[in-house]
Amino acid sequence: MNIMPLKPRLEVISVDDFEEIHRATMKLFAETGIVFRHEAVLSLFKDHGAIVEGNLVRLPEKLVEDSIKLAPQKFRWQARNNERSVIMGESPLVQPAAGPVYVHDLDSGRRPGTLQDYTNLQKIYQAQDVFDLAGMIPCEPSDVSQDRKHLYLMLEILKHTDKPANGFMTTGDQARAQLDMMEIAMGGKNALDQHHCIAVSIGATSPLTYTWDPLETLLQYVRRNQMVHLLCAPLAGVSAPIGLMDTVVLQNAELLAGIVLAQIIQPGAPVVYGPSATAADLQSGDFFSGTPEGMLINIANIQLATQFYNIPARAMTGITDAKIVDYQAGFETMQNLMMGMLAGAHLLNEAVGIIDNILTVSYEKTIIDGELISRVKRIMQGIDGPDCDMNIEMIKEVGHGGNYLLHDTTFKRCRDRWRASHSYCGSYSDWEKRGGRDIVQRANKTCKEILAAAPETLIDPALEEELKAYIDSELK
Repeated sequence: MNIMPLKPRLEVISVDDFEEIHRATMKLFAETGIVFRHEAVLSLFKDHGAIVEGNLVRLPEKLVEDSIKLAPQKFRWQARNNERSVIMGESPLVQPAAGPVYVHDLDSGRRPGTLQDYTNLQKIYQAQDVFDLAGMIPCEPSDVSQDRKHLYLMLEILKHTDKPANGFMTTGDQARAQLDMMEIAMGGKNALDQHHCIAVSIGATSPLTYTWDPLETLLQYVRRNQMVHLLCAPLAGVSAPIGLMDTVVLQNAELLAGIVLAQIIQPGAPVVYGPSATAADLQSGDFFSGTPEGMLINIANIQLATQFYNIPARAMTGITDAKIVDYQAGFETMQNLMMGMLAGAHLLNEAVGIIDNILTVSYEKTIIDGELISRVKRIMQGIDGPDCDMNIEMIKEVGHGGNYLLHDTTFKRCRDRWRASHSYCGSYSDWEKRGGRDIVQRANKTCKEILAAAPETLIDPALEEELKAYIDSELK
C-alpha cells in the first residue's frame, strides 16, 4: 500500500494569508522601521540601500526579498564527532534548555545553578540519543564571574560533548572567544571557514528593536561563517498587540530584519527563523508560557518560514509555567511539543527540562522530556515500513481463535516497537515490587546513573591544555 509517514499538518493560516502578512510586514519596514543600536550595523544597512535616520532603519522591499532568497533552506551543522553531525532543515532537532537561573532536583529542590550543574547537564545531553545538540546555557552558573563565564562554559561544552554545539549571546569580545575556542577544538586556524560548527541565538527586543550586545554577537558569528538563530519573544498584550495576527506581523518584521542583516554581512549565511511569542496574562501582566495562544501565534510564523520564505524554523516546545515536575508540567509541555512539531518546526528549542516560566531547569524533567519527544517523533513517523503491508495469507493461516505471539513475523519484528524509557507500563503489583516509584523518582535515578558513568573528559590532554592556555591568555 502507498501509505506515507505522517506529515506536519497543524496550520492556523492559509496560503492566501502569507502574502497579506508579508505585505503588512513590508509596510511596517517602510513606514515604521526597525531600531538598531549599533553604529557599524547602521553603516551596513546604509551601504545596502536602506534609509537610515539616527538609529532607525527603513528596509526597502527589494532588499528584504533578495535577502530572504539568499538564506539557505537547509545546511549541515558539523559536530566534533562527524557521525553526530546533523542537517538543519530536515528532521526536527532537539536543542538544550537556555536561560534558566535556577536548577531543581528531588534531592536539593530549587537553588541557584552552579558550574557543576552546567557540566552535569552537558553530560546528560551527551548521554541521551534523543538530544541532538549540546551547549547553550541550561543554567546560569552563580559561582562564576561574568567576565570569565563564557570561557569556562565553552570549555565544559568541549570537554563533555561531541555533538553539534550551541554558543550563547554575549558581548563582542566574548563571542569572539567562544569562536576561537571552537576553532581550536575543530582543528585550528581557518577550521570555521570550512564548516558551520556552532550556533548562537540572537534576540530582538520587542517591539521592533535590536540592541548592541546581540548585534555585536551576530556580527562575530556571521563573519566567522557560523549559524545565527534569530528570535524574538513578544508578549501579546504587553510588548506586542493583544491581537494574535497583529503579533504574527510584528514578530515577522523583527525576525526578517535580523535575517536581512545576516545576509548583507555574508550572502548565504545560515540562519534560523525563531518565533517565540507568548500571550500575557492580562490580569497580572505576567509572562505565561503554558497557554495555547502563544503557540498559535508561533505556528502562523512557522508556516510563513517553512512554506513561504523556505527558511528553517525554530519553536519553543518544552516550556511550562509549572513550578515542579507535576501533572501541569506534563500537559503543558506535551501541548507545546505537539503543536511545535506538528507545525513543522525544524529546531525544538527549550525542549528539555524547563519549568517555572523558563526560570528553572529540572534534572528529572530533562530525562522525562526525552521520552515525550520520542513519543511525538514516533507519532510523526505515522504508519510506515513493514507496518504498511497487509498479509492476508498470515491472517488466514492463524485462523479463528489462534494467536500471533509465536508467529514468525512477530519474532522477526518484536524489537521494532516503540517502548517507553521511563513511564511504567506493567501491572500495579509489579510496580509495587519494584519500589512503587513515580516517574520523577525513576528519572532522578537515571540522572545519577548517567553522571556516575560519564567520562571525566571527551578530549585528549593536549587539546585540553591548549584550550586552557587560550583561557589564560584571555584572562591576562
